[in-house]
Amino acid sequence: MPLLFKILSFIALTMTLIPSFLVFQGIIEPSLSKTLMFIGTVLWFLTAPRWLNKSQEETLEE
Repeated sequence: MPLLFKILSFIALTMTLIPSFLVFQGIIEPSLSKTLMFIGTVLWFLTAPRWLNKSQEETLEE
């Protein structure tokens, strides 16, 4: 399960970066970029804490 959260969080991170480059190139509209970046940000904040804090919790238990 942590692998799934890692994969989803990296997809979300790319969803916050790539649209800005696509707008700069004129491939997509700014409104679509804002929507994709919003979805990527929400997905990032939902998935990343699930695996980023895992090592800290394991260290505290030991």
